[in-house]
Amino acid sequence: MKFFLSKKFSNLASLVKACQKQDPSAQTAFYERYKGRLTGVCQRYARTRMEAEDIFQEAFIKIFNNIQDLKDPDSVDSWVKVTVVRTAINYYHRTTKQQDLNGSIDNMDIQLESDDYGKIIDQLNVTDLLAIINELPDKYRTIINLHLIDGYTHAEIGELLSIPDATSRSQFMRGRNLLLKKLELKGIVHHENF
Repeated sequence: MKFFLSKKFSNLASLVKACQKQDPSAQTAFYERYKGRLTGVCQRYARTRMEAEDIFQEAFIKIFNNIQDLKDPDSVDSWVKVTVVRTAINYYHRTTKQQDLNGSIDNMDIQLESDDYGKIIDQLNVTDLLAIINELPDKYRTIINLHLIDGYTHAEIGELLSIPDATSRSQFMRGRNLLLKKLELKGIVHHENF
């Protein structure tokens, strides 16, 4: 992630150190540094924009409460992103009711073609793909985001969601199949297996 610094703070380390001293101008600059991109991360895990904003605000409360524990200012970008993703997962745990994922989705018979990756890219932009991912049931959407977009392994997802990694794998496959079915319904019929 590449972010810009406020003119008042010469480098990331000075910004982090000022935040550790609870300097309000540093906290504002720090918040603004991450707001745009990481609000987008929150939106991938939330059902609504308002939920995404709540998740982002909650994450930053945690970040400012724990920033004094950060020893290496150079790792702040990844530390902040991990904190935001974990906050989104915790929010998901608190707000999501158990969904019945054993319904008709499990029994879908989807025949996928994987011969023309270029056509799917030409027909769909990132915003459209994220909108379709956001239509998935919560558990599928969360696992698709964690694995496909954020690059977590199924073992890491299992730990984050308190589920066996085999459950993560199976829900990823079901979510992936449902995503591909939604793409197909939108007229995108050639898919690359991911």
